[in-house]
Amino acid sequence: MRVLFVSDVYFPRVNGVSTSIRTFRGDLASLGVETLLVAPAYPDAPQDEDPTVIRVPSGGVPLDPEDRRFHGGPLKRTLNAGLAARVDLVHIHTPFIAHYAAVKFARRHGLPVVATYHTFFEDYLHHYVPILPRPIGRRLARRFTLSQCDDVAALISPSAPMRDALLEYGVQTPIEVLPTGLPAMSYVRGDGARFRRKFDLPAARPVVLYVGRVAYEKNIDFLLRTFVRVLAQRPEALFVIAGEGPARDHLVKLARSLRIEASVRFIGYLDRSTDLPDCYAAGDVFAFASRTETQGLVLLEAMAQGTPVVSIAELGTRSILTPGCGAFVVPEDEVRFAEGIFAALALRADDARRQELRAHAESWASQAMARKLIGFYEKVRKAHRAVPAKAPVPEELIAK
Repeated sequence: MRVLFVSDVYFPRVNGVSTSIRTFRGDLASLGVETLLVAPAYPDAPQDEDPTVIRVPSGGVPLDPEDRRFHGGPLKRTLNAGLAARVDLVHIHTPFIAHYAAVKFARRHGLPVVATYHTFFEDYLHHYVPILPRPIGRRLARRFTLSQCDDVAALISPSAPMRDALLEYGVQTPIEVLPTGLPAMSYVRGDGARFRRKFDLPAARPVVLYVGRVAYEKNIDFLLRTFVRVLAQRPEALFVIAGEGPARDHLVKLARSLRIEASVRFIGYLDRSTDLPDCYAAGDVFAFASRTETQGLVLLEAMAQGTPVVSIAELGTRSILTPGCGAFVVPEDEVRFAEGIFAALALRADDARRQELRAHAESWASQAMARKLIGFYEKVRKAHRAVPAKAPVPEELIAK
C-alpha cells in the first residue's frame, strides 16, 4: 500500500500535526507501508534529504510568521497524474489549502481520500479573529467543519471526546478514533541534570514546566496567574516555558505585570531527539491547561519521563487523563491547580505514582497505533473499490 500525506505544516514548523505525521510515517514504513508527504517549503530551512518529502514553494501567512501558505500553481503541478499513479490513497492532515487541493486531486484521479481532524476550530478561531463575536465564530467554525468532513470518505479523530464533538456538530462521515502514539525514543530516559546545566537552571530550584506551542489557545495565561500562587509558598520555584508561538510577547508582558518575570524562563524550541527528553526529565512538574487539544501528546511525553503531570481534562486530553494514569487532574481554578502543583512537587523520585505515569505512557506506543491505521486504510480502500467506477471528473467542474 502507498499513501500520500498532504499537509499545510511540517517540520521545521514544530507542532502536534508535524509530530503526528512524522511518528505515523516512521511506523508505517517499518510495517511495510510506503508514504509520500507533500508539505510547504520553509525559508532558510535545510533541504530535505528524504526523497519521500515533496516540498512545494510557499508564501508567508499574514500575522503568523511561523506558518506558510502553499503557492497554488506549484501545488497543482505537484499533485499531478504521475504522483497519482504512485499512491493508492490520500490522507489530508490540515484544513487549509492542503485540504481543498488534495480533495480535488483525489477526485480527479479516482483515489479514496481521508482526513485527520487535528484542530478544534470552535475555540481556535476566537483567539485569532478576536473582533468576531464568539457565538458567530462558533457557528462559522461548525459550518466550515461540516463542509470539510463531507468532502472525504472517512475521518480520523485523535480522541473519543473529539469524535463526540464532531458527531454533535452533525458530521455524517464515518469517524475512526485513532490517537497518535509515542515513538520508541520517547521512552528513553532524558538527562535532567544535563538540561539544567545547559540552560543555567539551578539544580536545587523546583521547575514547573510547560512544553508546547506558545499560543493564545493553550491557556498559558492561566498557568502564569496560578504560578503567582505557587511562588507565594515556594518562592524559589521556576516556571519554564519551552516552545515558540504568537503569544510569547503577550506572555512576557503578562509575567512582568504579575511581577514574576524573574521566575519565568522562555527557552524556545528544543530538538526533539536530544534536548526535549532532557527537558521533561528536568521538570519537577509538567503543567498543562489547554482546553482545545484534540489529543495532547505532550502529556504522554512528560509521563514517559516519569514527570508528574498537573492538568485540566478538557476535550481530547480526557482520553489521556483517565483514572489510574498517575496524573493530578484538577479543575481550571487557580487555587485548586496550585494545590495540584504542590502535591506533585512533594513526590519523591521513587514514588509509585511516577511508575504509574510511565506505565500509562507505555500503553500508547506508536507502532500499535500505526497497525490500526493500516487497518483503517484497508477498510476505506475496500469500500472505495465496492463503489461502481465513474469517469474522471472534468477539471472545470472540480474547480467549481
